[in-house]
Amino acid sequence: MQWTDQIRRVKIFLVLAAVIIAVASLVVSHLLIRDLAKEEHNKMAVWAEAMRTLNNADENTDINLVLKVINGNNTIPVIVLDSNGDVQAYRNIDLKSCKTEADSVQRVEKLGKEMLLERQVIRIALNEDADSISRSDDYINVCYADSVMLRRLASYPYIQLGVVMIFVVIAIFALLTSKRAEQNKVWVGLSKETAHQLGTPISSLMAWTEILKETHPDDPLIPEMDKDVKRLQLIADRFSKIGSLPEPVETNLKEIMQHVVDYMDRRTSRKVQMICRFPEEDVIVRINASLFEWVIENLCKNAVDAMEGAGTITLTILKEGARAVVEVADTGKGIRKKDIGNVFKPGFTTKKRGWGLGLSLAKRIVEEYHHGKIYVKKSELGVGTTFRIELFW
Repeated sequence: MQWTDQIRRVKIFLVLAAVIIAVASLVVSHLLIRDLAKEEHNKMAVWAEAMRTLNNADENTDINLVLKVINGNNTIPVIVLDSNGDVQAYRNIDLKSCKTEADSVQRVEKLGKEMLLERQVIRIALNEDADSISRSDDYINVCYADSVMLRRLASYPYIQLGVVMIFVVIAIFALLTSKRAEQNKVWVGLSKETAHQLGTPISSLMAWTEILKETHPDDPLIPEMDKDVKRLQLIADRFSKIGSLPEPVETNLKEIMQHVVDYMDRRTSRKVQMICRFPEEDVIVRINASLFEWVIENLCKNAVDAMEGAGTITLTILKEGARAVVEVADTGKGIRKKDIGNVFKPGFTTKKRGWGLGLSLAKRIVEEYHHGKIYVKKSELGVGTTFRIELFW
């Protein structure tokens, strides 16, 4: 559980760091774009003054300097409108899509009006008289828009963040896939090695049990020893099937559940009551009986631990349309809401000496081997937890 909390904290830290970096990038980009926009506005003010000088030129005006300023604008789209809204001149306007001269004029007029509405305009008087600007024919509007470079800079941070996010998502997915594949290999290797190591002592115990049966045929303890040896053999068989694809066969789900109840009854405290709610008719499903029985045992053992040896475990079988449902409910201490999403993750446990692998293996058996679903249906602190398994016909 501490390991899971630590992983959660690391994830939260990484997300917060990514958000801070994203916000800082957007703020810096915004400040840069604002400064560039001011610089373009100043350039257009100089360009507008050059237009006014050109209109009022006389023999003392340096025309070459004025034309140099006007022709020096090769990036900022600009449209000059007179007081009646007619186009007088324009520069850096894309008219490639216009087929005729009339289309070009209409497009320029439309863009000029849009610039006016957006207040990207510098109004200049054509005469030196300050009051002349109030008369309708003594001024022009120099309308302009952001340059292509400025528009690209405005969208670049979002494109950059999008690319970074895609890269991060792909990297996380690749890491999780690689980690899951590595965990699967470790589990499979550990399970098969465990089954292999158990094989020799189990064979020896079976041989010694047979000898004891011959020498002490009336000893009442020998049958119990034989049951435990067979139990070990069953456990070894389960471990040997991890990593392979065992062939499911049609099995009566009620019999599997009853086997678990009988096994748990003999090995748990009398303070633990097991209630079975099974339908009268048989429930036939295609499962691997040995592995599925293991899943139910794990859920029941976890329930006993959660109840600290005293309480009620309710096992329910339901038929819901195209699926068979198994529910295991206990009256234990429950699971915290923030931990419900982690209960099936390897390493998560609320026990002081637990490994956190039981529910992870149960999920693998149900979902990968039987193509079903297992999840926490409900859990409340101090009330209990209900696990639900869904198997499809």
